[in-house]
Amino acid sequence: MQNRTDNNVNIVMLRGACLWILMALILAWCLVGLYNQLEFLQALIPGSPKRVLQAHLDFLIMTALILGYYAVKVALPWHVRWAMVIGAFTNSSLFLMYALFPVLDPLHDAFNPEVTGAGLFNVYLYASLLMTSYGFGKGAVIILKSTFTAKTESE
Repeated sequence: MQNRTDNNVNIVMLRGACLWILMALILAWCLVGLYNQLEFLQALIPGSPKRVLQAHLDFLIMTALILGYYAVKVALPWHVRWAMVIGAFTNSSLFLMYALFPVLDPLHDAFNPEVTGAGLFNVYLYASLLMTSYGFGKGAVIILKSTFTAKTESE
């Protein structure tokens, strides 16, 4: 494949993946505390524990995606790498925000679309979706194109 790179070019992806694994571990411990009804965690996270589980799983999935892109060893532009890493965090954090602020969660009884900050949250939500889609989508196109520009071993 063309555009092969040494690992230092995409190092931000490794750093981001490691941080998001650590975040997933923290959330796993939060889940243990929530399911064991630790009062301070229930007070800190008043929303649904299912949202914490979704955040935990999304951090793991995003980490796997980032590591998969990194493993291909195709050089990605800085803006694609950063969009992946930041988008992976913001996308996963949406579920955590639903757990922390149930008034923002459309699946929670306390949901109130008129609450102060709901507009700002919607900006964050759509910016996250756009950034994540751009990073992973553009990365996929670059990697796909690299498979057509060089002789592969099977050709």
